[in-house]
Amino acid sequence: MERRFTVKDFSNFIFLSLLAVMILLTMYMIDRQWSKMAQMERVMQEQADSMRELRSLVRNVDKRIQSGHINAAIAGSPETVDDDIPAAFRRAKIAVDQPDYHEGDWHVQAFGLNLKTMTPLVSSDVYASNVQSYVMESLLIRDPDTLEWVGLIARSWDVSDDGLKLTFRLRKDVVFSDGQPLTSDDVVFTFDFIMNETIAAPRARAYFEKMKSVTALDDYTVVFEFKEPYFNALSLAGGMSIMARHFYEPYLQTPEIFNQSKGLLLGSGPYRLQDPKGWTPDLGMVELERNPRYWGPILPAFDRLLWKVIENDSARLTTFRNGEIDIYSARPREYKALLDDGELNDRTRHFEYMSPTAGYSYIGWNQGSVDQPSRFADKRVRQAMTYLTDRKRIIDEIMLGYGEVAISPFNPRSHQHNKALTARDYDPEKAKALLKEAGYEDRNGDGVLEDANGEPFEFELVYFQGNEDTKRIVLFLKDLYAGAGVLLHPKPTEWSVMLDLLGKRNFDAITLGWSSGVETDIFQMFHGSQTENGGDNFVGNKNPALDKLIDEARATVDETKRMPLWQQTEAIMYDDQPYTFLMRRKSMVFIDKRIHNIAQTKLGLNAGFVPVEWYVPLEMQKYSD
Repeated sequence: MERRFTVKDFSNFIFLSLLAVMILLTMYMIDRQWSKMAQMERVMQEQADSMRELRSLVRNVDKRIQSGHINAAIAGSPETVDDDIPAAFRRAKIAVDQPDYHEGDWHVQAFGLNLKTMTPLVSSDVYASNVQSYVMESLLIRDPDTLEWVGLIARSWDVSDDGLKLTFRLRKDVVFSDGQPLTSDDVVFTFDFIMNETIAAPRARAYFEKMKSVTALDDYTVVFEFKEPYFNALSLAGGMSIMARHFYEPYLQTPEIFNQSKGLLLGSGPYRLQDPKGWTPDLGMVELERNPRYWGPILPAFDRLLWKVIENDSARLTTFRNGEIDIYSARPREYKALLDDGELNDRTRHFEYMSPTAGYSYIGWNQGSVDQPSRFADKRVRQAMTYLTDRKRIIDEIMLGYGEVAISPFNPRSHQHNKALTARDYDPEKAKALLKEAGYEDRNGDGVLEDANGEPFEFELVYFQGNEDTKRIVLFLKDLYAGAGVLLHPKPTEWSVMLDLLGKRNFDAITLGWSSGVETDIFQMFHGSQTENGGDNFVGNKNPALDKLIDEARATVDETKRMPLWQQTEAIMYDDQPYTFLMRRKSMVFIDKRIHNIAQTKLGLNAGFVPVEWYVPLEMQKYSD
């Protein structure tokens, strides 16, 4: 006999469904309450630890005053008194003194791709480096106005007459975010950790191999000794991000865990991960909280720094329009349109500039190996590909003029640049002549070039699938190259996959970009020794004459003698064309007007400076902890 679904059954079903929902909501609320309680307990424990540290410090100072070792009138040492702000915090102090300055609020940004890892040394992209800069600190930083080095963790330093020894005297009040003091021992450990072959840090080791040793003379004095003169010695030693020995040393026993980790990040900086071991890429964002133990005389304004992962360009713009992120780097066509958007301009400011340290984009041609050279191992082919790449049209038609043709890794306005060199123009006839000389011509009349074995000239170009401008450039080049008989097959790729392809050197050609500095050291990207063991010479470029000049330039401390050497290296790269250097792009940035104290410096906008200079006035704040 069939049983019908009655009104009573329906009522019972609704009741049970509501009961289940209420149970789930209750469980969720309890879970959130436990998480909140755990967070509050952690904060209270940190405050208790800080109070104990403060009481201990006060007792020690009091004993020293009573014993006559210190004058009560000057009990605050130059490292701690408010009226003696170190040069590194000078600009931040100016921000704090503004009438509308106020702590609080969150600074929300977006990444155009998901990070593979944030663990220092293991990570290799500029996005991870950006996050790390808020968490980890170095002995020195550059003053963005003068470009001179100023002390951060280091309060002073000396360089020996021969330039081989650098002695740093550390501040005594620096602590890591877990309260442990930072001493010379941590500086020594950082160097030893980098140089340990079991740690996956080939890029860093490539630079630090010039160091002979790092030695602690006492708890707050450390000496860096170099094997030979190095022009960038102060930058290398002073710019090393200091790792906490007590946190990272256990991973020397299990290096594979460190090498495969995603978020082992702890430092002495103004921000920290809530859990220094807990970040993973599947979170879809990066969130830093203000470090309650930060040692600096100026605390950062924002309670939190948040980066959302929004890989799609259009979705990122929509998020910015909705006020969900504070800063947006526009693409050229967007920028033109957004300048006329009255509603957007009412609540944002825009900035357009060519950074003096602007990086460059390029196409890297994989030359293969000695045993299995690729078609791009022949420099005539690489030169031809540059002649076939109409960079001026790319800048004019795709970038709408917001860029300049790149000649080499060196900024054309720097002293490293050889002014005798000018960018190759688009010249398909020269390209065809070079390709014919290298053995490529249309042998069967199908419009495609073939080699002597009848194999067509075709290759895959790997590019990041989330960048619309790059996609347009690749499709433009596909048509351009096809006109000369060269078949380009676009290969849009996820970021994590691109990194794997680079590591394995498993690609025909790839388009990416490098960031630049005040003076660019090209050893890591172009020296022949960096083709193996995870080095960044992933195109396999090897030229003994270039290697010799790079080595000589790096060993020349005298700038007047070093610059001509860099210019000679540029001439060789201009001839070799290991990359087709595409362009240096202008920055076109929109920033929410609630963000105050935005300024342009010799290093570009003060967006990512640490100590942090930006803030939001109280009446304009919209987030709270």
